[in-house]
Amino acid sequence: MKLRKVFSLQYFVVMAAALLVIVAPAVAGPPLICHAVDIGTANSLPWMSSGWNLSGQETYDVSHLVPDTLALLAPSTPVLVRMETMRRATLYAQKRTAVATELLMRLEARTRENPKDALAAFDFGYLAETYKQANWLQQHTDWLKASGGGDAMRANVAMKIDGYEWVRKAIALRGSDPQMEFAAALMTTDTARSEHDRHLQNALAGAKADALLARNLASRFRKSA
Repeated sequence: MKLRKVFSLQYFVVMAAALLVIVAPAVAGPPLICHAVDIGTANSLPWMSSGWNLSGQETYDVSHLVPDTLALLAPSTPVLVRMETMRRATLYAQKRTAVATELLMRLEARTRENPKDALAAFDFGYLAETYKQANWLQQHTDWLKASGGGDAMRANVAMKIDGYEWVRKAIALRGSDPQMEFAAALMTTDTARSEHDRHLQNALAGAKADALLARNLASRFRKSA
């Protein structure tokens, strides 16, 4: 009996370690900003850099960023495409505080106009958290200098917004959305472990019927051997 208990304990420890390997992040850096979302051939903001960051050679006119982004965030746009569009918009807007602020406020206005719109809640929350991670990069790295210089955003315009709570609200309004669960898992990678695991498991379950989501999960989180 004692031997059986020891074996059971060893088995539990091995399985727990295996699960930790499965869900451990596979990439470093702020996850919403430093790693592109795979959107296949879907349309998004123009992007010329071969890496995650601006190359400094982009010719995109940032004065068009707000209307272009709002148009891309249409009701028919999949969540993964929304995520990558907002990541690109954040990178472009980091040198234009007024543009960044306007985009955030326009998305906030959408939540007031349509309080039961899950996508409106998601967009506002996700952009806010992406801004926060970009602001962290500004403060702790020289990434803007490496991408051609320019004036950094003078303040974190999303500082007082709990973007994760807005994404949680979006998931509740949506009922079930594995791509939103993936977004929430990325947002909680370094914070609430139990919530992160729950979001990740929901995303993994939904990825069985979503090849693009499965690819993103595989690139962001280690898989078991």
